[in-house]
Amino acid sequence: MAPFKRHAYDAEFKLKAVGHAVEYGNRAAAREFNINESMVRKWRKQEDDLRQVKKTKQSFRGNKARWPQLEDKLEQWVVEQRAASRSVSTVTIRMKATALARDMTIDEFRGGPSWCFRFMKRRNLSIRTRTTVSQQLPKDYQEKLVTFRAYCKKKITEKKIRPEHITNMDEVPLTFDIPVNRTVEKTGTSTVSVRTTGNEKSSFTVVLACQANGQKLPPMIIFKRKTLPKENFPAGVVIKASPKGWMDEEKMSEWLREIYVKRPGGFFHTAPSLLIYDSMRAHITDAVKKQVKQTNSELAVIPGGLTKELQPLDIGVNRAFKARLRAAWEQWMTEGEHTFTKTGGDSAGRLTPLSANGSWMPGLIYRSQLWSKLSRRQE
Repeated sequence: MAPFKRHAYDAEFKLKAVGHAVEYGNRAAAREFNINESMVRKWRKQEDDLRQVKKTKQSFRGNKARWPQLEDKLEQWVVEQRAASRSVSTVTIRMKATALARDMTIDEFRGGPSWCFRFMKRRNLSIRTRTTVSQQLPKDYQEKLVTFRAYCKKKITEKKIRPEHITNMDEVPLTFDIPVNRTVEKTGTSTVSVRTTGNEKSSFTVVLACQANGQKLPPMIIFKRKTLPKENFPAGVVIKASPKGWMDEEKMSEWLREIYVKRPGGFFHTAPSLLIYDSMRAHITDAVKKQVKQTNSELAVIPGGLTKELQPLDIGVNRAFKARLRAAWEQWMTEGEHTFTKTGGDSAGRLTPLSANGSWMPGLIYRSQLWSKLSRRQE
């Protein structure tokens, strides 16, 4: 007996059959389109879904939701967050789903990445993003790469510099709002907005440094203000204030004196060292170079335009660091509506991670301690 060949019908064909059935009946539609009447009945039940999919879609195959009530609540939460223009990432979806599962006593729920994307597909959600322009490498970048690496190798060999005395430093510019450039939204939405507290232009700088053996130095945070607020700062973080909010010659000198010199084995300058950073103006002034030399350190300045090729922090750590901060900011933003007083407190009078004047964010200072917890593999 020859095998029976099944026919596949797209959504457009099914809707035509449904329309004919609504007007003339199921049997008439089956005769008109040469199909089984049971198929017409089935398609009429799926009419709403058929109108929401592409005309060329032929089936609704796929895993059904194991916890439909949880996904109903989760979808409603996503809709509410987007209605308030708050950003929603796959990470926050998984965090919220785990919390809902805990409230609903669903012990076997895991909420992994694959489940998240299946949920989004079932609920017609997608990730909206914007394109970015990457750094353009100079024409002679290959020659500069070889020269810089040869210089570092030569200094390490000549001076017998050990990994614990090879340090890389870099500044990470941040803002008090850390909105993402993409968010989960209903597919087909023409306008995609993301709510912030209005401080996305209020900036500060975090200075990170790590050594070749995996040791991380304490971070320095430079706030854009003339004086520091009278607060109890967390241990292990150096807090500074600057009218411009970024690294200058004075702050560079303070970083060398308060962090670099105090690194393990660096106080008495007995062991030769290598300090690597980019060619920012504050890094290469005569006064800074002299101060570096006094610490028995050789200086390796990364050529302009090559940080994404030669800066270890930029390649392996900064992105993970900013992702952790963004996750903390997203979690805080999704907890509810936030309003601020002139002194930077929230509506309940507590000092919050964000302030109206962009001058103080204890939450991110504490989060900056995540820097010391990043795995060595990320370096």
